[in-house]
Amino acid sequence: LKTGFLKWKPDYDSAATEYGKAAVAFKNAKQFDQAREACLREAEAHENNKAYLFINSYSFFQEADYVPLTIALQEMQRLPEAVQLIEKASMMYLENGTPDTAAIALERAGKLIENVSPEKAVQLYQQAASVFENEERLRQALEMLGKASRLLVRGRRLDEAALSLQKEKSIYKEIENYPTCYKKTIAQVLVHLHRNDYVAAERCVRESYSIPGFNGSEDCAALEQLLEGYDQQDQDQVSEVCNLPLFKYMDNDYAKLGLTLVVPGGGIKKKSPNAAQDKARGPATVGSHADEEEDEYSGGLC
Repeated sequence: LKTGFLKWKPDYDSAATEYGKAAVAFKNAKQFDQAREACLREAEAHENNKAYLFINSYSFFQEADYVPLTIALQEMQRLPEAVQLIEKASMMYLENGTPDTAAIALERAGKLIENVSPEKAVQLYQQAASVFENEERLRQALEMLGKASRLLVRGRRLDEAALSLQKEKSIYKEIENYPTCYKKTIAQVLVHLHRNDYVAAERCVRESYSIPGFNGSEDCAALEQLLEGYDQQDQDQVSEVCNLPLFKYMDNDYAKLGLTLVVPGGGIKKKSPNAAQDKARGPATVGSHADEEEDEYSGGLC
């Protein structure tokens, strides 16, 4: 990097190579602070050399170095700093015209910090989904949105989860993956009911009638039974529906929503009209005129 009378410009390319070798040596010696510093200096050298592929010098994206450096960062307790560097790298990839690599970087950053800061992981997954969607790689975008939705449900951020699930459902409908649309409708309904928003849950099912094959499917029938039981405060019916394999074998976060769903009002099952009438009449005397009339028509009018 030094300059002199015969060397007017620093040799950033050679310097980057030497910093890279130093980073590997420091990492092998488990001197993680020095390894991190060498990586950053290598990145700066590449950046000064206008070689935007310098992002590889962070070693987050090289398969051979990703796992050991992740362990190193965990030992150093500097995951937020690592994620910040990855976000910077992803922006560089976007500027350099390689959006796919940028999205992959954001996904790996989300995985890295998911257990430490789920809120940040949701943001990273949503950013990755946007990049994939702009590149019309809808399946990869759906994978990222799915991860974000599950984290939102796990964190009880149900309003945001409802919006994320709607986004997923729209894309699945766009690519004509209708059976998965049915499953997303179930997840939506469970989220809305946990939000105590029966109207939104009912509207969600009603709008799904436009999806080919939904009306008449077992998913539709189960949701109608679920809404009926919830509306009538019939906890037994709600629990019975939520214990169906259709609900129990969903992703764990959504299955838990079904298993923990409680109807409003304490879940008191409504009594049948006949039972209510019997209670209103009070206890009848054996052999009374009322019993005779009831026995007379006990088998029906025919």
